[in-house]
Amino acid sequence: MVQIIAGEKGKGKTKYLLDKVNQDVESLNGNIVYLDKSSKHMYELSNKVRLINVSDYLITNCDEFVGFICGIISQDRDLEEMFLDSFLTVGAVNDDDICRTVTKLQEIGEMFHVNFVLSVSKNKADLPEYVKSKIIVSL
Repeated sequence: MVQIIAGEKGKGKTKYLLDKVNQDVESLNGNIVYLDKSSKHMYELSNKVRLINVSDYLITNCDEFVGFICGIISQDRDLEEMFLDSFLTVGAVNDDDICRTVTKLQEIGEMFHVNFVLSVSKNKADLPEYVKSKIIVSL
């Protein structure tokens, strides 16, 4: 399953995402991974959450990013949720690729039973219909 938190930059998406991950860590049995463009939020996350600074890796397009996601999943059979802060930036996703990338994450999630929660720095009105259907919070 893919869930999206949408809103312009500075509207509180990261705060919402951090609260959600720290809440979910108490109720899940499996592992949680938090992908971000830096390690800035390391001390705001539960120590049970694995933080990955995606900028440490040489990801230049959304296809490489999807491969990166698959690599993480292949190394952790107990992975239940992945939180992707600044999804468009960390995933090198442009406007033309957003539907294809979200669809691919949906397929991967169903195949490996992993839920994805994405923070997307765009207004709900600026997103394609398919992506809008995945929005759980619009700020």
